[in-house]
Amino acid sequence: MNLTRTAYGTWSGGRYMHFGIPLDEERYIGAIQHAYREGIRTFLTADTYGVGEADSMLGKALSDFPRESYCLVGAVGHDIYEGQREGSKGFPRFTDPRLRGEEKYEDYVRTAISRSLERCGQASFDLVLLHNPDSIGYSSPAVWDALQTAKREGLTERLGVAPGPANGFTLDVIGCFERFGEMIDWAMIILNPLEPWPGQMVLPAAEKHGVDLLTRVVDYGGLFHDDVRPGHAFPERDHRTFRPAGWVEAGVEKLDRMRAIAERHDLTMIQLASIWNLCQSPIKSVVPTMIQEPGEESKTVETKISELAHLPEVRLSDEEMATIAEIGNNKGCMALKGGNPAHEGETLADRWAVSPELEAIGRRWDIVPERDLTVSH
Repeated sequence: MNLTRTAYGTWSGGRYMHFGIPLDEERYIGAIQHAYREGIRTFLTADTYGVGEADSMLGKALSDFPRESYCLVGAVGHDIYEGQREGSKGFPRFTDPRLRGEEKYEDYVRTAISRSLERCGQASFDLVLLHNPDSIGYSSPAVWDALQTAKREGLTERLGVAPGPANGFTLDVIGCFERFGEMIDWAMIILNPLEPWPGQMVLPAAEKHGVDLLTRVVDYGGLFHDDVRPGHAFPERDHRTFRPAGWVEAGVEKLDRMRAIAERHDLTMIQLASIWNLCQSPIKSVVPTMIQEPGEESKTVETKISELAHLPEVRLSDEEMATIAEIGNNKGCMALKGGNPAHEGETLADRWAVSPELEAIGRRWDIVPERDLTVSH
């Protein structure tokens, strides 16, 4: 089964990524089942979430439903088996030269996908994503040969790439499409009406190479769920507390300027954000984070799931699309990960210098790193 318009990720619910109040096990599983019963039919997990626990929880939640009735997406990339967790950086990528050489990529990929499937209680994925790759993951034929072998062996029907964890990787993703586009069915990028940059820059390359896109962070840190307002009290250790001061106030002001368009089409704000994404080719699926905020007046996570599940078939006009993009224009507002012209020093797991090869990719797609991929304000 291929991915559907709406999807649910196991990073929702606050157990494995610190967004909002963590759901207890019963409610966490219940939220996934609620998503299925409401009509969401694509479910994503990653082996690094909870060091495999998210896989197991998803398996429990979906065990009562026919396997052919939903799309199951897995993600591998962080070595949770031989790698040592490095604090907030998480586990190293399996391509880290400290762990193995390229001759061992195939064995690792096969093992990682197989173990994830065992935890999910299934025999195969519909899609496997290369999760948060480093520069080697984007460019090494050995990595993609290993993934292709897993596909031939029946561990997955499709292959894709999921850049992250933060925003960026623009030239790297485009280069990955150019090198391995024949193997890549899907890519997951960050995109929403308040973050059109830099995600929109990869859309033409994805379309040219026949790669369908799944978009995450559609909710923009929960703002499009419409229950995060100025003065919101974020729980301790919530990832959103690392955002710049004033981001809620600035985001809500822009959100309110988009509200008339949502009302015109009888959409909630998360539905507007999702529709805005889906109106752009080749975006085919959206996966907002479902967050249970503190406070009695906050929406329940189940309500948010229902809003997504009941996403209507609406197409915004060109004028409405442009108005939203103009309001949300965020170009140059943050330092980007991946190939970055401001990076100096050694290559890191999530950031590196712009090489001559990346510069050449930029020229082919009219992307000037110093102009288009740097902080300007």
